[in-house]
Formats: sequence, C-alpha cells, structure tokens
Amino acid sequence: MRRIAIINQKGGVGKTTTTVNLAAALAECGQRICIIDLDPQAHATTHLGIEPDGKSPSMYDVLIDSRPLAEVRRKAGERLWIAASDINLAAAEVELAGVVGREVILRDLLLQDEGAFDFVFMDCAPSLGVLTINALASANEVFIPLQPHFLALHGMGKLLETTALVAKRINPALKVTGIILCLYESSTRLAQEVVDDLQDYLDKSRGSNAPWAKARIFATKIRRNIKLAECPSFGQSIFAYAPTCNGGLDYAALAQEVLGANPPVVSARVELDELEQTIKAGVRSQESGVKGQKSETRGQRFRGSM
Repeated sequence: MRRIAIINQKGGVGKTTTTVNLAAALAECGQRICIIDLDPQAHATTHLGIEPDGKSPSMYDVLIDSRPLAEVRRKAGERLWIAASDINLAAAEVELAGVVGREVILRDLLLQDEGAFDFVFMDCAPSLGVLTINALASANEVFIPLQPHFLALHGMGKLLETTALVAKRINPALKVTGIILCLYESSTRLAQEVVDDLQDYLDKSRGSNAPWAKARIFATKIRRNIKLAECPSFGQSIFAYAPTCNGGLDYAALAQEVLGANPPVVSARVELDELEQTIKAGVRSQESGVKGQKSETRGQRFRGSM
C-alpha cells in the first residue's frame, strides 16, 4: 500500500485539486484508493460532494478519540473512499499539544488498514503543524504540488527541511518522490525558468542522503484549466464533470506516470497544443490578410475619390 502525503505549506498551489483528481484517475485505472482529508477547511471532502457538517464522524474523531478509520471513511465513488474532515479538526492542534506521541497517532491507525487499499492519499493543510507532521510520519512518499512561480519555489526550502527532520527523527522510510507542476502555463518564460532552477537543485542532491535525493519532476504538467476550478462546486472530480477537458487529460496522464507507465496522453497532449498553436497562427494570418484586404480596399476608395 503506497501512502502518499500531498503537501505544500503555500496555499493555492493545487494540493486538494491534485489529491482528489489524481485519486479519481487512479480509481478509474482499477486501483483502490482512500483519501484522508487532514485540512480543517475540508476542501477535499467538499470536492467529493460530502457536506462537512461537524456532526458526522470525521478525522477529528480519529485523531482525538482513536476512532478506527474504517468507521469514519465513506465511499465517494467506484473504488474511491474518503475519511472526511470538518472544522472541528482545527481544534485538534490545541487538544493534541500535551499528548505524548501525538506525531504518530495516524501512523498507528493506518497500520490497522494495511493492505486495504492500493493507495492512501493524505491531503494536508497549508501549514507545517501537528496535522501535517502526522501525515509525514504516516507516509512513505511525498508529492509536492508546485505552481511554477518564484514565491512558490522560495518556500520549498522550509518544506524540504521539515521532511528531512521527520525522516531523521520519526519516519526513516519517508521520501520525496515527485513534484507536480500545477497551474502550468507553457507560454510564459517564467514557468520554464522555475522548472530549470528546480531541476538543477534536484540534480545537485543526487547521491546524497536527503529524502528528496531521488525526487523527480513529473513529466505531466497540470495546465491551468477552468473546468478544474468549476468541478468542486458540483461535488465531483474532473472525471465525473468534464473528463475530456485539458484537466482530465492531464490527471489521467499523471496517474499513468504514478503507476510507472509512460503516459501516452502526454505526447498526444503536446500534439494537440501544437495543433492549437498552428490553428491560432493560421487564424492570425487570415486576420492579417483580411486586414490587408480592408486596407487595400480603403486605399482604392481613397484613390478613387481623387
């Protein structure tokens, strides 16, 4: 069972979107998936159409009362389950402050579920508090969603430092295995510069004992897509809402990469992008021709009036 924490202390970089839609894509591939929502905002819970009312059993009960995950998780789709969150989880940070071994509560409970799923994804809050430490202590892999902007890259140092500390003191098996580029815009030079800087940093870490020594930047980049922003309001993953949009194609390709296959959708997607650019170039050329014809017509009219 692969236990993957999806973390970044910076908000708005695509953590929840990636957690839900990557999980849904893997479920479509026949994998049994469980999402653990460790964010008090409960965005992953809401994304899958479950109302975080604060009354139903949630991750708060798991962490505070040691309630088994089997009693909390709910089915959210074919081969897809979620252990929901709600606003009560915000109090867990305070209530666990004096508890001995609070960093490994989730790890111990996940051991009871060992083998029940092919993948467990932990959607973390945009912070490096007790809830995120629990996820890191429970995981054997870390995926980092990253928007290719300077400030998003700037905060990675603290994040990697935290994973190194957890790996050293709590969970020696923890590895940063992948970085997912989200909200990607291939037309900007900044995006490519950030990717190049990140790749250089990772290359310099090869052969070291750092948890990210073998990390890779996934070849599949999640393009900025309005359908990905719309589907949470319908309580659906992108595959239920708009499976053939760019967002659906990107997460389907990413799922193939996570499974270890070469995603055939990637090359097709590149070809589509090139086709779109060719079409746009043709449209611009036609528009220029039309404008030229209009100018010529205006010139003829002007000359005819002389």
